[in-house]
Amino acid sequence: MLTSKIKAKAMQLGFLACGVIPAAEVCEYTRHLDARVSTFPESEEYYQHLYALAQLPDTAKSVVVCTQRYTRYKVPDSLSGRIGVSYMFDARVTYSHDYRIRAEFETFMKTLGLNVLKVPVPARLVAAKAGLGKYGRNTFIYDPEHGSYIWIEALVVDKELEYDVAEGSIFLPACSDECERCIKACPTKALSASFSMDRGRCVNQLTCNVNKDIPDENTRTQMGSWLYGCDVCQNVCPANKDKLTGSEEFPLLEEFEEFLTPQRVLEMDNDTYTNVVNPRFWYNGEDGLWLWKCNALRAMINSGDKKYHDLIRKYCDHDDARIRETARWGCGKL
Repeated sequence: MLTSKIKAKAMQLGFLACGVIPAAEVCEYTRHLDARVSTFPESEEYYQHLYALAQLPDTAKSVVVCTQRYTRYKVPDSLSGRIGVSYMFDARVTYSHDYRIRAEFETFMKTLGLNVLKVPVPARLVAAKAGLGKYGRNTFIYDPEHGSYIWIEALVVDKELEYDVAEGSIFLPACSDECERCIKACPTKALSASFSMDRGRCVNQLTCNVNKDIPDENTRTQMGSWLYGCDVCQNVCPANKDKLTGSEEFPLLEEFEEFLTPQRVLEMDNDTYTNVVNPRFWYNGEDGLWLWKCNALRAMINSGDKKYHDLIRKYCDHDDARIRETARWGCGKL
């Protein structure tokens, strides 16, 4: 009875789909992480913190999973190829419609006597287990209508409910051995085999990881012009063709466009970063301006555009060794 009420409310609020699974299903995530670490031992540090997602408290009984689409939003031309779309249309932005319906949904579950536990879970796994989508070869979850351009919400509650069971394989049948476009297109070859991704080589991770040294010269070249995230494996996927054609403006996104050009990022002061950019694009943390600047330098260098040459040279004597080294690498390529 509770499950049917939860699903009805989810649909009323505008979620794409809703499913419920036992919290114990999350334990399987450990096995998947072990397999990744075994395959990519050099990237073990990128996986260690994820093991906590499979360690739920004893009070966790069920996981309610919902999906939201962001295909309705318009991708600004100035940010395409620079900022990952999931970060542009982040459902965690508190002034967005997507955040509001999630908050209302959580409040509704509390009225049913369910205690929502503030613990994270592996979103893609629980979505697949709940039958809300299937894994593509690029390891993203695909909705039948909106492809991989979806946001997954997972709420852990303290009561047992009626559960869903995913039918058939959790892998996308449309992904054939003859395709593998995502694998062939991956800039850094983080995708080197089907349904397996080296987190330590993924551009998305490399642009948003302040605790890692700057990438080697070859990897920097492969990373292209991305400043924050990467969409290459999703963009080339046939199952995503013509999905990102929305016309709706994501709230206030246009306010950030001017700050996210490579030149503006490179010349950004700490005050602007702290008060404007980091609160909206927060993965690099309060001390992450140096990484944004390294990303901006790399993007300029890889563009081959001569208009950036003088600016790149200017940063060859920067106080921060990481920024200085990136600029000097670029000067060697000019």
